[in-house]
Amino acid sequence: MPPAIGPEQALAELLDGNRRFVTGAPRHPNQDAGRRAAVAEQQHPFAVIVGCSDSRLAAEIIFDRGLGDLFVVRTAGHTTGPEVLGSVEYAVTVLGTPLVVVLGHDSCGAVQAAREAVATGTPPAGHLGAVVDAVVPSLRRAAADGVDDINGIVDIHIAQTVEALLDSSPVLAAEVVAGRCGVVGMSYRLAAGEVRQVAAAPAALGGVGPAAGVRG
Repeated sequence: MPPAIGPEQALAELLDGNRRFVTGAPRHPNQDAGRRAAVAEQQHPFAVIVGCSDSRLAAEIIFDRGLGDLFVVRTAGHTTGPEVLGSVEYAVTVLGTPLVVVLGHDSCGAVQAAREAVATGTPPAGHLGAVVDAVVPSLRRAAADGVDDINGIVDIHIAQTVEALLDSSPVLAAEVVAGRCGVVGMSYRLAAGEVRQVAAAPAALGGVGPAAGVRG
């Protein structure tokens, strides 16, 4: 059976692990042979990480977790499509995972590529265009809010992704309304190694306010 853990406790576990990572005192939990054997037949991760594919954003490392703890879905710019949504819904409804985290980072290459494509009017080649197209709404929102700093745009894009998950997945939205799951947006600082919360649904989760339009 999945552990009796709510969104608040799951978030606290992640933040505690990140503090250990930042201070250079990781415990590397659940990474031994015993844990490997224990989770071989079933998994009950306590958090879903919808993260950017950036090689410096390895969730199990920056949150100091181990096998079976995190259900990780990664795309460039943490963009969401049907496969991402289906993966999140599987974790939340089948595995009973109580927390979904959208994990972005400063100086995001996907956001920078989208800015360049918009500025030059030159779409990128190949399937990278799909990533850029997914980021463009966040650029428009940032422009409307008068935000031009790349990391300010990243924060907006993280919050926009939180909204996109809830808007595109009635299943996830229903779990949030029922109190069985929470969704949090976090921005990771590549040099410092620490995460900062920028959005949440419900708004009270983690003590941060939601971006406009996030329903909790």
